[in-house]
Amino acid sequence: MFKRFLSLEWKQFSRSSYFEKGLAIKILLILGALYFIACFGVLGVAAFFMIQDGFPNQDPLVVVSNFLIFWFMADLAFRFFMQQLPVMNIKPYMIIPIKRKTVIHYLLGKTTLSFFNILPLFFFLPFSIVLLVQGYPPLNVVSWFFSMLFFTISLNYLNFLLNKNNKFFYVILSILAGLVLLEYFEVYPISESAGTFFYTIYQKWYAVSIPLLLMILLYRRNYKFIRESFYLDDAIRKESQEVSSTNLGFLNRFGDIAPFLKNDVKLIMRNARPKQVMLMSFLFLFYGLIFYTQDTYRDMPAFLAFASIFVTGGFLLSFGQLVPSWDSEYYKLLMSQNIPYRKYLESKWYLMVVAVVVSFILSTPYLYFGYKIYSMIAAGALFNIGLNSFITLYGGVLNRVPVELNVKAKAFSNTQGFNPTQLLIALPKMAGPMLIFYIPYKFINFEAGILTLALSGILGLVFKKFFFNLIEKVYQKGKYKTIAAFDEKK
Repeated sequence: MFKRFLSLEWKQFSRSSYFEKGLAIKILLILGALYFIACFGVLGVAAFFMIQDGFPNQDPLVVVSNFLIFWFMADLAFRFFMQQLPVMNIKPYMIIPIKRKTVIHYLLGKTTLSFFNILPLFFFLPFSIVLLVQGYPPLNVVSWFFSMLFFTISLNYLNFLLNKNNKFFYVILSILAGLVLLEYFEVYPISESAGTFFYTIYQKWYAVSIPLLLMILLYRRNYKFIRESFYLDDAIRKESQEVSSTNLGFLNRFGDIAPFLKNDVKLIMRNARPKQVMLMSFLFLFYGLIFYTQDTYRDMPAFLAFASIFVTGGFLLSFGQLVPSWDSEYYKLLMSQNIPYRKYLESKWYLMVVAVVVSFILSTPYLYFGYKIYSMIAAGALFNIGLNSFITLYGGVLNRVPVELNVKAKAFSNTQGFNPTQLLIALPKMAGPMLIFYIPYKFINFEAGILTLALSGILGLVFKKFFFNLIEKVYQKGKYKTIAAFDEKK
């Protein structure tokens, strides 16, 4: 039966619009994956000797064990925001004689083959081989390697629960935040205690049963969680909700684009996923504290420019990257109306511009770090308005992943709205301002770098009409492919 599932999903994938994406993007994604695999592999081989040189009086395995807790915490955080969980359309299987447990086991088995599970192995496997070459007991090394494998797969199943149930997310987030605070304020040495635990797993080979048991328990919890919703009535049931009207008359001053702006504001106010994005964009305001409070970054101004983009560009980067996916549930209806596509795009642009301006006003307390930092934030805001906003809209035509607006605990629905193409789109938005600032800074001075960054944003506003004409043509050309891609979720 699993072979039949694989055959059906391959046909679904090969016949979908995603299969028709540009060959160049596919090649870049493959090269990116190979690059990270190579980096992890080299690090796995070199880590033992690097630690041996840096900490000559310590066992390299002990040092690695002390850092494993942070490795797994970072892995879980990266998975939560980046991993797109595999899903399948289960409704057709509910009305034919296929056992529910077969479909559920297949779905969970798919998650195990994720790139996020395979990538860490390219560190742990070479590192384990080096340990064997260096004379470590084979049985202990093998048990330690499989323990790391089981912990990695456990994170995969834990991430499945976090993405599908908000209760799990808040509980785990509270635990992780508590551990970080205990370590940061030196209340309790979490890294040392965790390092002792991981090293004990190496010393006592039979301790491999602990991560194995954890993996099995999380697998069973996922199985139970999915099975509880695996009913046809649950799949087709519609929830009735009381709808309240909102007066947004003040937006009428924007003329023809006012209806679109009202629609976007209501979308943000009434739905779960856009509210999450709003919260995330607010948290971006504090991103500068990571860089501006460290003397190390003051000697690397290019990274300060990178931080300045994020301080005012939180909403633009998080909400803007999912245009037009936010409207996926009614995109076909929207495109069937007698409305100019230009107005639809302008409404998204004005929404992002207003968000950047509000973020800049809220960033005023950064004056505490001096006028240079605040002027860089101002230059970053101009760059976001004049160039990043257009780059974001242009990249939206490549983003054809539908978004479910009300994210709830559904085991078989893809609510991530994320695809790896967005990483490629994000490169010019992040690397561009660093390069624009750094070149004049290197050859002239700091103020020249800020002025160049600000002028690049102003130049983008000057050529606003040209950019909109270009973006409109691209959207018009790919309109029907986008409609077909959004329809696939049904």
